[in-house]
Amino acid sequence: MNDIQVLQSSQLFEGIEPEQIQVLLGCLHAAVNTYQKGEFILHRGEPTRRMGIVLEGTAHIIKEDFWGNRVILGPSGPGQLFAESYACLGSENLAVSVVAATTARVMFLDVVSLFQSCTTACDFHTRMIRNLTRVLAGRNLMLTQKVEHMAQKTTREKLLSYLSGEAQRAGSASFSIPYDRQELADYLSVDRSAMCTELSKLQRQGVLRCQKKQFELLELPREF
Repeated sequence: MNDIQVLQSSQLFEGIEPEQIQVLLGCLHAAVNTYQKGEFILHRGEPTRRMGIVLEGTAHIIKEDFWGNRVILGPSGPGQLFAESYACLGSENLAVSVVAATTARVMFLDVVSLFQSCTTACDFHTRMIRNLTRVLAGRNLMLTQKVEHMAQKTTREKLLSYLSGEAQRAGSASFSIPYDRQELADYLSVDRSAMCTELSKLQRQGVLRCQKKQFELLELPREF
């Protein structure tokens, strides 16, 4: 897909025609940068008035403590946004960082310009503001779901909570996740070795089947 097609697939540009998107990109001072795997796109502690939208590849939103321990808060793939909440606030420094999980192309959009009066008073400008509101609500829901996973007491329970949620989201017992094993451990804030041990146990007990990022959930044994 070209960039406009990717943007059309994004919730931010839902219901907006390609020629209207071109106009909006000019209004929002769009700029595109490319990042290599592991490279920081945004750093914690910095302010930003721009939100990012992934055009190619994947970015991870991460939280790091003083010692460099990392927790993945969520992924952003093609068409998905990051830093939109901070960009809307404007004066709030980032409490998270954004890192390229693969080679990634990212478009930055100036949110401040979005909320300024449009010189052409275009309907699609207003539509984009409504879309952004929906994106912000969806992000809040995603973080709420992550809190539910993290509230589970054991690594096993966290895994089952997360995988159950992904199956429900996919509408199928068979689904793929956006993380490799280390990334999944970081997302759930658990030890990788302990998590892999639990995954092996769950497979032996017939609870699930998995191969890399592909999973299939089966019936839970009665003791669960």
